[in-house]
Amino acid sequence: MASVTFKKIVKTYEGAPAPTVKGIDLHIRDREFVVLVGPSGCGKSTSLRMIAGLEDITDGELLIGDVVVNNLPPKDRDIAMVFQNYALYPHMNVADNMAFGLRLRNLPESEISKRVNEAATILGLETYLERLPKQLSGGQRQRVALGRAIVREPKVFLMDEPLSNLDAKLRVQMRAEIKKLHQRLMTTFVYVTHDQVEAMTMADRIVLLHNGIIQQYDVPDVIYSRPANTFVATFIGSPPMNLLKVGRAPKGLELPAKDGTGTTSWEMNIAANFKSGGDTDALTMGIRPEHILIGDKAAGIPTLPLQARVDLIEPMGAETYLYLQAAGHSLIARVDPATRAEVGQTVTAHIPQARFHLFDEKSTERIARLNEA
Repeated sequence: MASVTFKKIVKTYEGAPAPTVKGIDLHIRDREFVVLVGPSGCGKSTSLRMIAGLEDITDGELLIGDVVVNNLPPKDRDIAMVFQNYALYPHMNVADNMAFGLRLRNLPESEISKRVNEAATILGLETYLERLPKQLSGGQRQRVALGRAIVREPKVFLMDEPLSNLDAKLRVQMRAEIKKLHQRLMTTFVYVTHDQVEAMTMADRIVLLHNGIIQQYDVPDVIYSRPANTFVATFIGSPPMNLLKVGRAPKGLELPAKDGTGTTSWEMNIAANFKSGGDTDALTMGIRPEHILIGDKAAGIPTLPLQARVDLIEPMGAETYLYLQAAGHSLIARVDPATRAEVGQTVTAHIPQARFHLFDEKSTERIARLNEA
C-alpha cells in the first residue's frame, strides 16, 4: 500500500497559453479514498494521468510512497487504472479479460486462476466468467473492468469517471459497490469525477479543483458546511448555495434591491459572530436552500427576514423547491412538501442567523465564524 504526494506539480501542454495544473501540493494518505472533483478543464483527469504515468510532469515531484516516480514508466509504478470506457477485449471472456494483464507478466497459471476467482467472488462475477463482454450489462462490464484492476493487487487504484456511461439507477448501485470494495481491499483509491454527488457520497476526502488550482481539500462535511470560497459554495450542493451581495449597515447588514428601488436592512452584531476578515464593507452572503425557512416555520428562531415572490414550484417527492424573487435577487428554498405556497404569492423567507455564510466579495474567500473550531 502507498500514499501519493504532489509537490508543486505543474503540467503545461505544448502551445497552451497557461498551465493546466498550476503548482499543486497534495498528500493522499495510505489506504485513503480521495476524490478529485471539479468542472471540465479543471485539471482533475490530467492529475490522475500524471499519477499513472500517462502524462509527463512539466515541473515538481510526484511520489508514490517514498519513491519519486516522475521518470518511472507506468508498468513500474504498481498502479491499476479503471477508465470511463470499459476497454474490454470483445473476443475474450470475462475470466480471460481479467487474467490478460497477469499473463503478460508471466505469472503462473495457478496464481492467475486464484486471483481471478478471488476478484470474481468480491465482485459477484462467479457465474459470468465464461461470458463475452457483449453478453453483459453495463454494470457487469464495469465490474469486469474493476476486476481486471483488482487482480493486479496494486498499491494504488486510479479511477477516471468510471460510472459516467451508466444510467442513473446503476450509478447509485455502483457507487456503493466501489465504496464497499475500498473498505474490503483497504488500498489507496484516487477517483476522478465531475459529479459532486459522487464526490460527497464516496470520498474520505475531496480535492476540489478549478482552473488547475486546489480550491479546498477536506472531508465532505467540512467542504459542504464550511466552503472555502464562493466557487466551492456553489459547486458543492444541489441546488447550489444562494449568494446575495450585501453590505454593512450601521446595525448589521443590508441587501440593496437590484432595481434600485430600496434596501432591506437587518439588525445583527456581525463583529460578535464573524472573525476579523469581515472588516470589508463589500460582502457576499451565502445560504443553503435547505436552511431557508418560509413563514411560520421560523417561529422562535433568530432570522433575517426577506419578502419574496414565488416564481416557480418544483415538487420533488420528499422535498419541494421554491424559486423565489426578492428585490430582484433569485433564491431557491428547499422546503417540506407540506409547505403551503402558490406561484405569484408573496412569502416571508427567513435566513437563520446561525446558518448563513459571509464571503469577502473581492477575494471570494469565506469569513469564518467565531465559534468554529
